[in-house]
Amino acid sequence: MFDSATYNNAARVLSTIAPDLPADAALRKYLGLSRRLGPREKRAISRAVFTYFRWFRWLDEKASAQKQLEQAAELQARFERDPKSIKAETLAVRAVPEWLRDEMELPTPFLQQLQREPALWLRARPGKSDTLASTLGHCERTDLAPDALRFTGMKDLFVTPEFHAGAFEIQDLASQLVGLACAPKAKETWWDACAGEGGKTLHLADQMENKGLIWATDRNPRRLETLKRRAARAAIYNFRTALWDGSARLPNKTKYDGILVDAPCSGIGTWQRNPHARWTTTPDDVRDLAASQLALLHHVAPALKPGGKLIYSVCTLTRAETTAVANAFSEAHPELTPLPLLGRAESQLTLWPHELNANGMFIAAWQRRA
Repeated sequence: MFDSATYNNAARVLSTIAPDLPADAALRKYLGLSRRLGPREKRAISRAVFTYFRWFRWLDEKASAQKQLEQAAELQARFERDPKSIKAETLAVRAVPEWLRDEMELPTPFLQQLQREPALWLRARPGKSDTLASTLGHCERTDLAPDALRFTGMKDLFVTPEFHAGAFEIQDLASQLVGLACAPKAKETWWDACAGEGGKTLHLADQMENKGLIWATDRNPRRLETLKRRAARAAIYNFRTALWDGSARLPNKTKYDGILVDAPCSGIGTWQRNPHARWTTTPDDVRDLAASQLALLHHVAPALKPGGKLIYSVCTLTRAETTAVANAFSEAHPELTPLPLLGRAESQLTLWPHELNANGMFIAAWQRRA
């Protein structure tokens, strides 16, 4: 599946991984320093490392790193030829850590999806998906999101003229569905409370036609600087940034038409894309994050206008971080009523990776009584 140079480079990456340097960060550091490698070689090394962690519990612990990487690649190729070649009961034991069984359902299609290489989703600017698909090529549409494209080509999208012109963002389909669940309108005032590097902020801005105002906050100033660069490339201007640590001391006294809390979480919905996290995330992480998520919702709720919407999203699937948080928040806030999502009757939605061919996501919504 890979050549010997790829296995050697991937083995060097594995040797650098540490508790404070997970696989994705180790890859960024190693590949950033390896200027002799081209985009194709770097992509192959990344795939080899993530394949290793996807099949980690099938590998011979006594073998060399190179040999284990080869074993993982062979398992990946075998699985892609015939998913049933790996038995469901084996997947349940080896594909995820034991503690996860107590936290969520583990349907076989979900476990199988975790073992596949992830899809790459783009979000075109509003109304431009047909043009972008024609220009880039190798794009597939979905009925779930109007501007979403699945890119199946091999070119490095970050060097394309379309990327530098702000014609699209690389954004997972599940994240796009969160933006669509918010459904902000032009001239409204919104708060993206845990904005990170701004993928959802930019999606809100596009839906608002670059009008109104979005406050984007995060505890990490470097993430907000990345958001500003992304917004400049996309010519998005209807936002302001501020630091917020998630406490009850809010960043301003504004009342909002809508608030998005895309909260920090255990990220189990992203384990197909980041398989190393399967072996570093713990039940204590889940419990601590669930408490933080509920606190975030409590803190932002007073900033809603009458009639305003509150959207809660997490890219995880544990009960503790999804339905348990949403139900506890609903019980504590009778002034908010559950709000149906994405044209459905439910106010809480679980989006499974195997149903989307994308990340897993949980979304809940409320509206303040007028």
